[in-house]
Amino acid sequence: MLSLMVQVRVLAFGVLKDALGETVAHLELPPGATVGDLVSEVAKLNPNAPLAGIAVGVNSEYAAATQILRDGDEVGLLPPVSGGSASRTANAPEGPRSEMNIRITRDVIDADRLVAAAKQAEDGAVVVFDGIVRNNSRGRMTLYLDYEAYEEMALKQMQELADKARSTFDVRQVTIHHRLGRLQIGETSVLIVVASAHRGQAFDACRWIIDTLKKTVPIWKKETFIDGAIWADGEPFPDGVGVEAGHVP
Repeated sequence: MLSLMVQVRVLAFGVLKDALGETVAHLELPPGATVGDLVSEVAKLNPNAPLAGIAVGVNSEYAAATQILRDGDEVGLLPPVSGGSASRTANAPEGPRSEMNIRITRDVIDADRLVAAAKQAEDGAVVVFDGIVRNNSRGRMTLYLDYEAYEEMALKQMQELADKARSTFDVRQVTIHHRLGRLQIGETSVLIVVASAHRGQAFDACRWIIDTLKKTVPIWKKETFIDGAIWADGEPFPDGVGVEAGHVP
C-alpha cells in the first residue's frame, strides 16, 4: 500500500546540528504540511532545541512558514548566520560591463592575486573587504575558527548578492570568496573585491555586500577558545526570511 505521508530530508546546521543530531534527519508529515508545521514537529521532538529566530530553506531557497512541503523536499534548518577539499566556483559570463567571481572553498584565499585579477583598465577604483581571523573575541583568547555552510544554498545566495550589487550600484566586477573548514589566526575567512569606474559606487557596493552576507548567506562560525568552544551568535534574519515566532511553540 502506498504511503500518503510526505517524506522530507532535514538538514540542521550550526548550533542546531549540535542540538538536534540525527533526530530529525528524515520526517514524515501529512499531505499539505507546511514549513511551519515541520518546525512545530521538530520542536515537539526536541523541546529544548534553540528554534526561535531560525530561517528555513527548502531545496536551497529561503521558504516562508506557509510554504507547503512536497514529498522528497530537502529542508534546511538555519540558525542566524555568521559570515560565514571541495571547492565550488561560479563565474558569470564575461562581458564588457559585468563580471563576477564567486567561490566557496576550503583552500587558503589568495587576496593579493584576487585583487590584482579584478583590476581592468576602465576601472577607477577597487575596494576590498578582507575579513580575517582575530586572536580574541568577547574578551577571550581565540585559538582557531571552524566555518560550515549549507553550501549549495550559500553559493546561490552569494551569486544573487553579486548580481544585485552590480545592477544596484553600477559596478563592473564583484568577487566574493568565502572559506570553510578550520582557519587559523590571521587567515582570510571572506574576501570581497569590487571594481568600478568610480570610488563611491565601489565603497557602497562592498559595504552592502558584506553587511547583507552576514545576515542572509547560510554560513556559520564556531569559535574555539582556550577554555571552550561555542557557535557564534548570528544577526537576526531580515523581515520575510525568518520563520515567524508564532510557528515555534
